[in-house]
Amino acid sequence: MPESCNSRHFSWLMKSCFPNPQDPTSKPLSPNPIITISIPTTTTLSSLSDDLLLECLSRVPSSSLPSISLVCRRWSLLLHSPSFLYLRRLHHLIHPTIFTLSAPFAASLRLPDDNDADTNDPLWKVASCLPFPVASLDSLSHARLSAIGSRIYIIGRNEMFCYDVWSGIITSRSSMIYPRKKFATAVLSGKIYVAGGGSRAGAALEEYDPDTDTWRVVAQATRRRYGCIGAAVDGVFYVIGGLKIGAALENEVTRAASAGAEAYVYASSMDLFDVESRAWLRSRAVPGGGCVVAACAVAGYVYILTSHAVELSFCRFDARRRGGGSNGKGFGEWCRIKSPPLPAQVRLDSTVRFSCVGVENKVVLIQVSGCIDDLLRRGGRNVRGLKEGLVLVYDCVSGVWSRGPHLPEVIRRATCVTVEC
Repeated sequence: MPESCNSRHFSWLMKSCFPNPQDPTSKPLSPNPIITISIPTTTTLSSLSDDLLLECLSRVPSSSLPSISLVCRRWSLLLHSPSFLYLRRLHHLIHPTIFTLSAPFAASLRLPDDNDADTNDPLWKVASCLPFPVASLDSLSHARLSAIGSRIYIIGRNEMFCYDVWSGIITSRSSMIYPRKKFATAVLSGKIYVAGGGSRAGAALEEYDPDTDTWRVVAQATRRRYGCIGAAVDGVFYVIGGLKIGAALENEVTRAASAGAEAYVYASSMDLFDVESRAWLRSRAVPGGGCVVAACAVAGYVYILTSHAVELSFCRFDARRRGGGSNGKGFGEWCRIKSPPLPAQVRLDSTVRFSCVGVENKVVLIQVSGCIDDLLRRGGRNVRGLKEGLVLVYDCVSGVWSRGPHLPEVIRRATCVTVEC
């Protein structure tokens, strides 16, 4: 890829900015006489400043971004800069989009917003098979996704890939220091944090820097978790739910435990890590206990769906800091809100799995595996009304649940993330 671009000239740009001194109809820029100077009538794209070039590129249609990112290295860097994202948002040309991956298949869904002229129902767009190496598919079976700008980082047990949604290019990146499975991940200040995911990783919390493509251990977690979920709000990494590894049951030591086997119990809590101070804050217990089915962060709140013996509960935690946050006391309180319209028997230990992502002021709950019978109640099943790939959308402003388009059939056992594109 060339470092700079030498394509067509931008003579129209200069002509529109400066009047032609030979044209008698042109008006001077000021009422006072000025000295006529020689102004070049042409310029090249490579001579434009970054600010001016960003203004031009930020207005390009989204369909042209894949080809533009391949013009030269300079353009590629500008397209992935924070300034470009800011200008695209300013022109209402960038939108949060749900990206789901069931390697090697992927699908995307964009929910309509207030700026959309088209009010038609949103639909999933299924991408063709992503070009993953065949040997990597097993490692990606329980991958986690993290998005930074237009780049999605696909974090597998022993491998990691970066998928650029604008160019469609997949590149290999450095893998985690410790192999993990069903771990928590979130993005804070342009870096990726992971925790939990099995006994091999121990209690190590790792940080990934995309600029240097390096991982490092930044802290040791207060407890080991498996099957946990990550979220990020206001500089804090939340490690939510899952199973506590090595938890000892009170006054109950079995023969297996004495032989070195580890006990697993549900972790109805969330651990808080302050990435700036590199310190763990006071943990928070989830109201009512139960097993955490799904969780995500939206507009300063952490939303958590939990399953109990006879019911589902949906609550939110006010994660906005109010001062005194260094000791974990500067946060708000829990609030129980309207549960999604799901059967009460949905549990973490069943075949039904959910993923939860935040899209602006909405919580999107996606059934990524298993099936739900609409007629399922406390009695048995009825095969009529069997549903798969259910998508439910919670409006955090109105407090109302609605149905979204079902997940495509080819996307099963998927992992989800919200990306700007």
